[in-house]
Amino acid sequence: MDSFSGELRAPRPIAAVLDAALAARPEAPAVIGAAETWSYRELDERAARAAGALWALGVRPGDRVAACLPNDLEIVAAFHGAQRIGAIWAGIGEALAPAEQQYLHDLLEPSAVLAGPRWTGASRSAVDPDRWAELVAGAGPAPEVAHDVDAPAGIGFTSGTSGRPKAVVHSQRNLLLPGAVTVATRGWGPELRRGDSFPLTILNMLVLSTLTTAQAQGCAVIMDRRDAAGVAEWIERHAVTVWNGAPAQLHDLARRPEAELGSLREVWSGGSDTPDALREAFAAAHGIVPRATYGLSEAPTVVAIDPPGAAWIPGTSGTVTPQFDVAAYDDAGTRLAPGALGELRLAAAGEGPWAGLWRPTLGYWADGAVRPPDPGPFATGDIGTVDAAGNLAVLDRRKMVIIRGGANVYPLEVERVLATHPDVAKVAVCPVPDERLGQKVAAVVESARDLDFAELAAHCRRELAGYKVPEVWTRVAALPVNAMGKVERTGLTALVTAADAEPAR
Repeated sequence: MDSFSGELRAPRPIAAVLDAALAARPEAPAVIGAAETWSYRELDERAARAAGALWALGVRPGDRVAACLPNDLEIVAAFHGAQRIGAIWAGIGEALAPAEQQYLHDLLEPSAVLAGPRWTGASRSAVDPDRWAELVAGAGPAPEVAHDVDAPAGIGFTSGTSGRPKAVVHSQRNLLLPGAVTVATRGWGPELRRGDSFPLTILNMLVLSTLTTAQAQGCAVIMDRRDAAGVAEWIERHAVTVWNGAPAQLHDLARRPEAELGSLREVWSGGSDTPDALREAFAAAHGIVPRATYGLSEAPTVVAIDPPGAAWIPGTSGTVTPQFDVAAYDDAGTRLAPGALGELRLAAAGEGPWAGLWRPTLGYWADGAVRPPDPGPFATGDIGTVDAAGNLAVLDRRKMVIIRGGANVYPLEVERVLATHPDVAKVAVCPVPDERLGQKVAAVVESARDLDFAELAAHCRRELAGYKVPEVWTRVAALPVNAMGKVERTGLTALVTAADAEPAR
């Protein structure tokens, strides 16, 4: 049995995740930020101070701690500190519009909000950066608490058919499992220097960065840049060995063959599908073939990934990782034969060293409590196939969702905002293909009036993050509808691309 899988059958809490590295190499780098590097000893000390500061604020086991912080060392220390006192961690994205930040805050009802420079919400529990620095500097030790590895530990956000974010609740057990599997199956060790430029306010990114690197006794490189030049600079300066990026970032770097990326041993592409042509272009520019991934907030993180090396199967999103049993199911909930097309559903692996270790999400946070998921294999909402060898391919990612540069945009959320504008009679939002981003957001507006698309875009920006605002606009006399009066969405993209669409200014 693999040592990692054996340990996880009697798992230790996240509070102990640094212990092995502290015993073996306390002065080795644990995390690199924009201004400095912390060793494992320093990260442990800062995590202890963060735990004490949160305790001084009145945070107790089971309370929610929300963080709207930039990618840097403080969010890593605060996360570890919250886990040490049994609090439930949740990130609120800096890029979200004020109304979106406030919605997540009100859903969580946090006991403390670590409010960075881009926090815009209203909260009686908000702690600004200066106050947080004072609390950390003067913090005494937090008391020891009993840890239940199957109790709620972290909340990540996704969206359902309503377009409103859903709060996915995970245990410490499930937050530690992805890193253990990845380290063991990819042969990572102390030489690992994993770079991530996705926001650490996304729970999955904390799992893939500090929790994974700690289990490898490696180093997490927390990038504060997402542009191609900035990412390349971080990779070169800090000798990053594994980097995780969105397809749009890979697209830009493939067009910069002069970038010094020679330290890389793996490049992961996540957030949306990675076209085979993009893998080939990146490999031609930098000599390394990106590894495609398929993941879910409810998993959490990666469900399938290409194996290490250069091989991949065209049209797939990698091979199912060994803690999962993934298969396609029909509408009646019957498991289909390998290779058949249906809805992808997840269960724990039934055989092998990782069998029985994965647990479904604890549920969804609502009305101050956890609402358990439906019983049985977890239904992803994605339509695809899994062949006999475990190679996974997605045909239709979460049905309606638009994947713009790795970010999810839910049409109903945008439609709800546009529908409040007086010039809009009806509206439908859909994706249109884009070479760089994968998809762009398009709006088809039913209106008898001439429309000012710049005004409509500005209207959206008052309520939505910038990446959700439509970039392509089409006005129609009447939206196509079915007999029930519902919009026929299947033809919307063709309608937009056939029309003389006007880009938003």
